[in-house]
Amino acid sequence: MSVKSTAARRTTRGGAKRRGGEPELVQLLTPEGKRVEHSEYSIDLTPDELRGLYRDMVLTRRFDAEAITLQRQGELGLWASLLGQEAAQIGSGRATRPDDYVFPTYREHGVAWTRDVDPLNLLGMFRGVNHGGWDPNENNFHLYTIVIGSQTLHATGYAMGIAKDGADSAVIAYFGDGASSQGDVAEAFTFAAVYNAPVVFFCQNNQWAISEPTEKQSRVPIYQRSAGFGFPGVRVDGNDVLAVLAVTKAALERARTGQGPMLVEAFTYRMGAHTTTDDPTRYRADEEREQWEAKDPILRLRTYLEAEGLADEEYYASIDQESDALAKRVRDGVRTMPNPDTMAIFENVYADGHALVDEERAQFAEYLASFADETEGH
Repeated sequence: MSVKSTAARRTTRGGAKRRGGEPELVQLLTPEGKRVEHSEYSIDLTPDELRGLYRDMVLTRRFDAEAITLQRQGELGLWASLLGQEAAQIGSGRATRPDDYVFPTYREHGVAWTRDVDPLNLLGMFRGVNHGGWDPNENNFHLYTIVIGSQTLHATGYAMGIAKDGADSAVIAYFGDGASSQGDVAEAFTFAAVYNAPVVFFCQNNQWAISEPTEKQSRVPIYQRSAGFGFPGVRVDGNDVLAVLAVTKAALERARTGQGPMLVEAFTYRMGAHTTTDDPTRYRADEEREQWEAKDPILRLRTYLEAEGLADEEYYASIDQESDALAKRVRDGVRTMPNPDTMAIFENVYADGHALVDEERAQFAEYLASFADETEGH
């Protein structure tokens, strides 16, 4: 694998519009599966590496679908789907080195996959039986962060620390378009710029911050915000795994070599709900989703593989079999997990106890017992 970039020295031209009203962005693989050149970014991958990216995206999507089903069946309390964002996550995750450190939000299941975090650990957290379930330092993959935008500050502080230690590694912080409106993100940008921290801010702009569209988050393209803080930004086609890989790899290398932070905006789309508690049909049109389905990241890479003769039906069948095996392992693993301790929420609220917490604990215990009474004899 090799990558070339001269773009890190200046901001990509992303404010203009291309024909058809599409925003200008870095793209190496069109929605039709055709390889194109870009003046500032390029990447050369072996057939095995290309097939590996396809495998990553397919298995991640299958795992994600299984998690949604498990939540609907009552096995998980909540799930935040990544459907449609596989290229943004796999491409950026595969751009990292083992010694780089990743700070995710709560939707980076594909990035977790590239960092060898067991999917069952992710599901255990959403089932409520652990607080993450993995050692962040074992995979250099921090625990999921539910508080919107706070992980960008954590990442910046960590990056400042490794810079003082003289390490040549980099840090990448993930956040969404909605989080870009948080004060924590602005503060992280300020500290990263002033201290020239080796951090890449990776924004997955999936067009919707729950029910708020991006145009209600920013009057300018998100990647342009970094200019006001004194470091470059670039917008990449977030459904193009090759472009995401090339751009993120260049941004991380820029950070490692002492050139400071960079903002990458992956222009993508959240195909499903914000979480399993959300109903996107209430605030966005079906036609919008249909337009983005035509840009599906997995389909476009498969089209390219087939056109170049890099994969055959036997290969795709093997991936399908692997997907089925992964789904079964995940399903069986979740169903054999213990049920969460529903009363644990009242523990450790106060060091010495509290009368109000005791009252609430008793009320909740009575509420739970009412369900047991209804099922007696059935």
